[in-house]
Amino acid sequence: MKNIYKAIADFQQEVPVIFKEDDGYNYKYATLKTIYEMINPLLKKHGLGFYQAVNGTNIKTVVFHVESAETIESDTAIPQGVQLNKMNDFQVLGSAITYLRRYTLSSLLGLVTDKDEDMAGKQVKVESVDVAIKLTPEEAFNKAHQALLEAETLEDLTTIRGQIIKSKIIIPEKKQELEVFYQEKSATFDPTK
Repeated sequence: MKNIYKAIADFQQEVPVIFKEDDGYNYKYATLKTIYEMINPLLKKHGLGFYQAVNGTNIKTVVFHVESAETIESDTAIPQGVQLNKMNDFQVLGSAITYLRRYTLSSLLGLVTDKDEDMAGKQVKVESVDVAIKLTPEEAFNKAHQALLEAETLEDLTTIRGQIIKSKIIIPEKKQELEVFYQEKSATFDPTK
């Protein structure tokens, strides 16, 4: 494995930050095309390649060293049963595949495809809607609704939804209201970004 690790380390010293430049659904992102255009010449220079394939319900990403045939791999599950507003099942699947291809490749190669906003205080910490068991059902509903309103990413929104589903305080009728709100807001995010 020393050949692939050395080649990836050398590659990482040369690959620039790939800035998010395309706008979509209130945030910027680096497209798969932009990532490919930036990395392919450097991968070739360092004797590296990659492939990505749908493998059942997963995306398999393999980065390989051309001369030694050493590989590192990622096998990532494609979310199932996701519904997005104005998209049929095939469009949702295509969006999920593109999104996972972009992020698994970036992860395996150690690419930086955005600004590091953690230190700028922009990262949103998602708290459980049942943090304090002393909340009334109405207070828990209001807290959950506010968390959904403030969610800035599809990932945060989905995390909050999971907490709402698990809540032992929010009554079923209010959970249904929150689910409708979740569906409406999640439709505003593009899963490919």
